[in-house]
Amino acid sequence: MRYYNKQHQYYCGIDLHTKTRYVCILDQAGKIVLHQNIAVDAELLLKLILPYMPDIVIAVECIFTWYWLADFCEKYNLPFVLGHVLYMKAIHGSKTKNDRIDSHKIAVLLRGGMIPMAYVYSAKMRSTRDLLRRRMFFMRKRAELLAHIQNTNSQHNLPKFENSIARKRYRHGIKEHFPEKSVQKNIEMDLALLKHYDTLLNDIELFLTNLAKEQQPNNLYLLLTIPGIGKILSLVMLYKIENISRFERVQNFTSYARLIKPQKEKDP
Repeated sequence: MRYYNKQHQYYCGIDLHTKTRYVCILDQAGKIVLHQNIAVDAELLLKLILPYMPDIVIAVECIFTWYWLADFCEKYNLPFVLGHVLYMKAIHGSKTKNDRIDSHKIAVLLRGGMIPMAYVYSAKMRSTRDLLRRRMFFMRKRAELLAHIQNTNSQHNLPKFENSIARKRYRHGIKEHFPEKSVQKNIEMDLALLKHYDTLLNDIELFLTNLAKEQQPNNLYLLLTIPGIGKILSLVMLYKIENISRFERVQNFTSYARLIKPQKEKDP
């Protein structure tokens, strides 16, 4: 885990929500120079931190509303730190918790060099990564429909399907495979949704593949040369990693990919 430990004149911790955010700014001595709840508006934030620029760093927890704040900091050339939520136990493990307290704790952790850093994904490919994640959501829903058909078949102790119903060409006659009308209607709904998901997923995958060829063609083709990695897995790796140069060493990348088993060192 990496921690942000650069020194600044002011440290700003923000507890961010969809409509409001609590802003806490500390000076180098740890004194609170500003502690205020404001609406989520870029102009308001700029007006608030303007007296403390240019030597201020801004930190926020990695929740779904951080995108615009990262873009705001990039626009005004401000250091931005994205705190890893799972590792920020000093906030989530506290007995007393509210927006005012959380914003102060973020600022304190930032000033003390104890903010566990999450990767700030670049705006250029961020929306494409989100679309790829959305595809995964639809794929899981499709898998649930296939599982429901198989489970219904087992529930009625009927003969197994001859071929994999995951493929469209093997779904002919599936509804008639079940004798009861109510069960047939149930399966008919599953098949209708499956047809829709197949069309939707094909469209998303084609769009993502074409976009990847525009954004990172060399990296995409390089990933496809690895045995066992196909179209979808190459896209997942491409947009998950984004830029391999962000890893200083091979060890950093393998640790990021959870390929290194952690070892507990014995006390001397």
